[in-house]
Amino acid sequence: MSVEDYHRMVEAGILDEDDRVELLEGVIVEMPPQGPRHAILIQKLCDPTFARVPPDHVIRCQLPLTLGSGSEPEPDVSVVRRADVSSTSHPTTAALVFEVAGDSLQKDRLTKAALYAGAGIPEYVIVNAWQDCLEIHRDPDAASRRYRTMLTLSGDDRFDSAAVPGFAFRVASLLE
Repeated sequence: MSVEDYHRMVEAGILDEDDRVELLEGVIVEMPPQGPRHAILIQKLCDPTFARVPPDHVIRCQLPLTLGSGSEPEPDVSVVRRADVSSTSHPTTAALVFEVAGDSLQKDRLTKAALYAGAGIPEYVIVNAWQDCLEIHRDPDAASRRYRTMLTLSGDDRFDSAAVPGFAFRVASLLE
């Protein structure tokens, strides 16, 4: 299914804004309900007092990115250049994307990582709620749909975004 077909389903009332779904590589995928910990992690990442965002960027919480003709994921958190935000279409890229993962860990590691790398998103972070760590993916190779660099941070380690200047925090302050 294409993004256009997906949008037509919304316009026709087949899907509505209360449906917890996203389009991933041509397939409508149901998003599981959020538990309290999942929600609080998203809330912290979206709080402008938690991590600083430069004035030419904006934090988007659970809002769509249109990535090619067959995918419109709704990442838990994305940091997008302000110039890429429009009232007529969803952004087609992001500088930084976070997915909070519990039961969705495999999907986030495989499907979402390939999708974001293929779209050239420079930095993708999985907040691994099971193992209390961040899995950071950088340096996308769009052709192979893989990230060349991956590292894991936990505890007192500090996350400093390579893609969004000044966006930084101590990992433990997010996961506590």
